[in-house]
Amino acid sequence: MGLTAKQLVYSILALGSGCLIVFLLYEKIGLTFSCYVAVPVVAPIALCGFYSYNGMGFREVFTRYMRSIFRNKTLVFKSSGYRDMVSEIRAKEEAEKRAAVRKVKEERKRVQKERVKCRIRCFFKKKK
Repeated sequence: MGLTAKQLVYSILALGSGCLIVFLLYEKIGLTFSCYVAVPVVAPIALCGFYSYNGMGFREVFTRYMRSIFRNKTLVFKSSGYRDMVSEIRAKEEAEKRAAVRKVKEERKRVQKERVKCRIRCFFKKKK
């Protein structure tokens, strides 16, 4: 399993840019600090060749990430008929409650009438 052409090209670019930065800055700031300066330059170049996320390269992922951070529009809630909608929902719920109460009352009346009829029948059967 070897490197793809893209990985090879970006590896060479990263290595070349890193070496160039170190060699140019070595005499001025020393080896350690020149390596510290080279890493932030070399890392994105290497990531362009090796990193992929959901089929996107590092550049596309990075640009989308930066856009999501800095170019996002603020989301503002604008109600349109919210109070009317709430009042309609409350009216509907109240109507359903009234219908349920009415149904329960009608059922109680029916049961009470049946009890009365049963008592009347039982009363007349006892007399016979």
